[in-house]
Amino acid sequence: MRPPPRRPRAIALGAICATRIFQVDSIPAPPAKVMAQRLVQVIDGMALSAACAFARLGGQAAIWARCGDDAQGLATRESLQAEGIDVSGLHVVPGSASSQASVIVDGRGERLVIPFHDPAVDRSPGWLPLARVREADIVLVDVRWDEGAEALLRAAREAGVPAMLDGDTAPHEVLARLVPLASHAVFSDAGLLAFTGLSDVDTALRQVARTHAGHVGASCGAAGYAWVDGDGIRRVPAPVVDVVDTLAAGDVFHGAFALALCEGQALDAAARFACHAASLKCTHFGGRLGCPTRDEVEASLARHPH
Repeated sequence: MRPPPRRPRAIALGAICATRIFQVDSIPAPPAKVMAQRLVQVIDGMALSAACAFARLGGQAAIWARCGDDAQGLATRESLQAEGIDVSGLHVVPGSASSQASVIVDGRGERLVIPFHDPAVDRSPGWLPLARVREADIVLVDVRWDEGAEALLRAAREAGVPAMLDGDTAPHEVLARLVPLASHAVFSDAGLLAFTGLSDVDTALRQVARTHAGHVGASCGAAGYAWVDGDGIRRVPAPVVDVVDTLAAGDVFHGAFALALCEGQALDAAARFACHAASLKCTHFGGRLGCPTRDEVEASLARHPH
């Protein structure tokens, strides 16, 4: 009997939050009061949500992040462990409070995100188990804990492990420091335009690619995924879906894209796989909890051939 195929392994690093997600018809201008129709609570964060998608779609994932030494920190560990995420790299910071967030999702699926991170938390990456980076097939980092992201990106480069940066909106100096360290700079369209100061995704991608030797791309929501290919820009579309909640769609894209690349899928096939995973997530309320299964993504791909 042949052994089962090896599941790719990712290490994800970023900020994590205990998040309450409210669903409302619309978000009125203040001052106002609005009743929510639904509420879910989830442990999330950009890199964490990508890791959860990576695992749900067929891989293995570990999270390296900081949490408080409060009851929420303990609940975070237990919750993620129950989902099959390796939490051995979850670091408890003495005397700190775990991060919290509230998210309001309106009837169009758009959201208002209100996070709180303890400003007193130690930002030093000195505790990171960087020698373990060689265990990974890919590392995923976001921009919310840039000191840790830089340390892991440098370790991945030294070890020859692919590294994907989630180039979301962040201070310019943070992205300017992190982008050159990533083998795959995968922006949100908003993050890309804010970083470059341009108003056109194609032009902005080319600008970044002029000084970046690796992959440069941007997830563009309903417009799919665009990336630099030589002197041109290539694209794959996203399937048309009924949008319920866009929260974590970009994170699911990153996790699915990373998994598909680790499986050896060609770049265009990997981007298409990720677009379908992210689009299906948008049809379900609850942030990353709406990440589809592998069978659901494969079925969507079959319904929408090239």
